Amino acid sequence: MHTVVVGTSGVTAADVLAVARGGARIELSGEALAALAKARGVIDALAAKPEPVYGVSTGFGALATRHISPELRARLQRNIVRSHAAGMGPRVEREVVRALMFLRLKTVCSGHTGVRPEVAQTMADLLNAGITPVVHEYGSLGCSGDLAPLSHCALALMGEGDAEGLDGVVRPAAELLAEHGIAPVELREKEGLALLNGTDGMLGMLIMALADLDTLYKSADVTAALSLEALLGTDKVLAPELHAIRPHPGQGASAANMLAVLKSSGLTGHHQDGAPRVQDAYSVRCAPQVAGAGRDTMAHARLVAERELASSVDNPVVLPDGRVESNGNFHGAPVAYVLDFLAIAAADLGSIAERRTDRLLDKNRSHGLPPFLADDAGVDSGLMIAQYTQAALVSELKRLAVPASADSIPSSAMQEDHVSMGWSAARKLRTAVDNLARIIAVELYAATRAIELREGLTPAPASRAVIDAVRAAGIEGPGPDRFLSPDLAAADAFVRGGHLVAAVEPVTGPLR
Repeated sequence: MHTVVVGTSGVTAADVLAVARGGARIELSGEALAALAKARGVIDALAAKPEPVYGVSTGFGALATRHISPELRARLQRNIVRSHAAGMGPRVEREVVRALMFLRLKTVCSGHTGVRPEVAQTMADLLNAGITPVVHEYGSLGCSGDLAPLSHCALALMGEGDAEGLDGVVRPAAELLAEHGIAPVELREKEGLALLNGTDGMLGMLIMALADLDTLYKSADVTAALSLEALLGTDKVLAPELHAIRPHPGQGASAANMLAVLKSSGLTGHHQDGAPRVQDAYSVRCAPQVAGAGRDTMAHARLVAERELASSVDNPVVLPDGRVESNGNFHGAPVAYVLDFLAIAAADLGSIAERRTDRLLDKNRSHGLPPFLADDAGVDSGLMIAQYTQAALVSELKRLAVPASADSIPSSAMQEDHVSMGWSAARKLRTAVDNLARIIAVELYAATRAIELREGLTPAPASRAVIDAVRAAGIEGPGPDRFLSPDLAAADAFVRGGHLVAAVEPVTGPLR
């Protein structure tokens, strides 16, 4: 099994995906263990002093003015975890919780949090055992960290609350820890706070969304090319020299992908009435501009994610010179903004894909295709309602594009009076990504059928490869009406699983 070694200098996006989705094992480096021990020595020294230090010998948030006596400090750390584990609503997905736990471990191992080495090792042990704490949908404002989600994870470290084992059954965390020989953690000064104070949930969801969107943007370039081909459009608008004079990198990449798919097509530029078409509709002609802008948004989001992966987010932090200082690095604004940007871009990509699908189904705009791509229009409805479903998904995407990060609700008796709502931005982006995959799947389903209905014309070799792969996956082609939902679900799985990109790349070479 793949192993990820966690040191002091952060981890990569690939590491997060390997742990969250691939079940990779985790090891703590000797460097990390040494850094943990050194920082803990600083905390122990401060705890022994009479002067109050925030998070070490004081209360938290609006209660930070109270000095806590030594005999109450272990209770204080337990209490912050228990009281903050106040999430509600549906359970969060297993991969999100694993990413959340791993990223908190990453920060703990930086040596800036003051957590003991044995606490970090127990965090790794839980992940390696496949124990996934129950985390709920609601409870994070994206400031002072993803507090409630992280608290539910810390609760499991203490042997409290509920968790899921490898068998998928939810049981008391104490039982699961005992089965794997893991001793519950007895928290000491600073440790409860350190386990809760991070942007780990929103960052983990950002990293997974970027991985999914990378596949979906390539897939959208392919389906846009197939729709252009099915509509007998012109590929001249994809010429590299046209995109070189507006040098947005994403636009150039999308145009190059579409041009590669359409190479040697016998449909492009073949007009129904023999009269050259001066221009295609915007949804066809401007596909690279829209998809390209989304790609450039992804590039910015990826840069933010890389910076956050290299960060140590906690409050207070142990600095290299031994000082322990309070800060506001837990504020989720940088991550929240890009999560919202990505949802906006996904909504626009889904919207333009739906417009191409609608054009394929409209006999007045499809340049000779049968109404709704039906076998016997009137008797058969064809893909009429598939487009309805696609339109409903687009409408939902537009609602999800409303930014969460523009909102703020004060909390903690106005101590935390401006919050990021980054967790909410991440949660709605996950839904947006799921819906975008479905929208692209409907366009794929319609475009492949439309190309097959162009009898006597030869599609591009890459298009042919897509059609063959789609049919081999059990997704049926033109014919009389049938139960459509299973075909659409299969098309969704085909897109989501990366099979569409895999079908074209042997012909086109790697897509950009």
